[in-house]
Amino acid sequence: MAVSAYDLTGRTAFVTGAASGIGRASAVLLAQAGATVHCADRDPHGLDETAALIKDEGGTAHLHPLDVTDRARLQQAVESCERLDIMAAIAGIMHSSPVLETTEADLDRVLDINFKGVLYACQAAARLMLARQVRGSIVTMASGAVDTGGPGLLCYGAAKAAVVQLTKTLATEVGRDGIRVNAVAPGWIRTPMTNRHDDEAQTQRQAQTQAQAHTEALMTRIAPLGRVGEPEDVAHAVLYLASDASAFTTGQILRPNGGVAMPW
Repeated sequence: MAVSAYDLTGRTAFVTGAASGIGRASAVLLAQAGATVHCADRDPHGLDETAALIKDEGGTAHLHPLDVTDRARLQQAVESCERLDIMAAIAGIMHSSPVLETTEADLDRVLDINFKGVLYACQAAARLMLARQVRGSIVTMASGAVDTGGPGLLCYGAAKAAVVQLTKTLATEVGRDGIRVNAVAPGWIRTPMTNRHDDEAQTQRQAQTQAQAHTEALMTRIAPLGRVGEPEDVAHAVLYLASDASAFTTGQILRPNGGVAMPW
């Protein structure tokens, strides 16, 4: 297959969670491939930094400071695109709590951001693509948690499992209109989100940092590739699913996880 299958020149992408981590890496890589990139996130400072990275390499970025749980605002931002070829719904948060200690507020917050925010992005993108008869690609962000489980992952894993079901269902509903829908399910990736939870106290953040160091050390021992993933590892999976290189791929889950999980 020609390398040109990855060329996104003339296409427009919308990336949620673009202020840092996997979202930022994906936005930058899509721009490097030629796409005009609309970057959305609730962190305006982080968005400015992402835009600077894109523009420094001659790319084009449009910024949308917003919370993905604001359905109307997200819909408005997506509809502001003159054309939409790619939606990368990446925004999400980390959460960990034992099942017996999980509160309704915990569950609501994680589902609102990690599932509903993805749903709203998918709906807005699919509606625009259908209205303008664009044969587009929607990429959602699942997680290796849906394959491996683990203590404390009830809310996070449940939300990501819902994203997988959303991905497969939407793929069956819009495929005949030329819209592909796929998910990326990363393993442990070194990002600001995995470094700490944004609502933790400082002492808890220190504990989380120590736990992460332990996890990374463990990963290097048990992962077949012997390392923790970087945001760019996932961004390349996003680019593949966004581009014509995956023209015959829909309803699938791509797992850049270093080989830690190998489901059928």
